[in-house]
Amino acid sequence: MAYLLLTLTTLFWAGNFVLGRAMNDVLPPVVMAEMRWGLALILILPFLLPKLKAHWRVILKHWKWLLPMGMLSVGSFNTFIYIGLTMTGATNATLLQSAIPILILVITGFFLKEVVSTRQWLGVVCSLFGVLTLVSLGDLSQLFSLDINKGDLWILAAVLCWSGYSILLRWRPAELDGFTFFGTTVVIGVVVLLPFALFELSEVPSFELKPEALGSVLYMAIFPSILAHLFWNRGVAELGAAKAGLFIHLMPLFGMLLSTVFLGEEIHTYHLTGMILIFIGIYLAVVSNVMKRISQQN
Repeated sequence: MAYLLLTLTTLFWAGNFVLGRAMNDVLPPVVMAEMRWGLALILILPFLLPKLKAHWRVILKHWKWLLPMGMLSVGSFNTFIYIGLTMTGATNATLLQSAIPILILVITGFFLKEVVSTRQWLGVVCSLFGVLTLVSLGDLSQLFSLDINKGDLWILAAVLCWSGYSILLRWRPAELDGFTFFGTTVVIGVVVLLPFALFELSEVPSFELKPEALGSVLYMAIFPSILAHLFWNRGVAELGAAKAGLFIHLMPLFGMLLSTVFLGEEIHTYHLTGMILIFIGIYLAVVSNVMKRISQQN
């Protein structure tokens, strides 16, 4: 069951990218993010309120850590993804998102002074070339002329936000259970996004909430937000974080498939080249070490 739940989680996340791309002409990106998380908050609020009341002292005590976590994850990550998807394809977005483990390794190596092996640095360099291949659409000369897709830069900013959030998780308050922590970050993200969403709405000449937009937001609120969170926690509990983490690498594959089927996006050589380079880098820098630890545990 855990394998199925983790597979569904990555499928839901990939579907979020595809819907974000499909709805970019219907919903402004910041409004889309606010509606998604606002609806998710409404759905979980009956279960969340008792926990917030029980843990309010802990939340106030650790607000300096919880605030940036909520801003980086709920407030910024998906918002930047949705902004980027107005200018780039869902295929590129899901492939670039797969570089998160590499960026986490770089940040912990440089700023937290964790030991990074030569093999891992080789993986970093390999993944970097994969990212550059995607951003330049297979023409690296574009990097020197700065003629690159601005949407990809927003996706990379989102990747940076999630990497920072993932590193901050080591300072997550131990007194908060997973659901309360998740709910707290959602509250923070919804509050932070609200003024930006209202400003964006004021800049839109005529905004009409169409039925397909409501259906998409409902999917975003339920599947990649609430269910993905519950499924992921169950999978990690049954298999452990190391094994569960490997399932994230299914996202680019699901993203490419869904983008091709539902958006009609074409898969180019540079997509495959970038994906292969990023995957080789992830294997060298992350997966091989994880698999070694798993085999030692068994």
